[in-house]
Amino acid sequence: MSDTRRTATPHLPRRPIWLCRACVQEWPCPTARTDLVTEYVDDTVALYVYLAGMLFDAITDLHRLNPEPGPNPTRMYDRFLGWPASHLAIVRHTRRAENDR
Repeated sequence: MSDTRRTATPHLPRRPIWLCRACVQEWPCPTARTDLVTEYVDDTVALYVYLAGMLFDAITDLHRLNPEPGPNPTRMYDRFLGWPASHLAIVRHTRRAENDR
């Protein structure tokens, strides 16, 4: 009997358009954000370094695709670096609550 299960597509960016390979939302999509926070919850600095590098690459790629007007810097910052603090706080709060049981 053959295995008919499909491997799930990881929620990674499709470059140079920076949409999620799995769900076609802007990357990092909600699932990618959850995955990233889960992976980096104990190393916040590494998460921000990783996302800053991805932000740089995304701005470069998107500017090449559409130089006028180019990516909006504020929107790009929010998309890549504006969300982790709140997500990390939720994960940490949940962990503390589970440990207190």
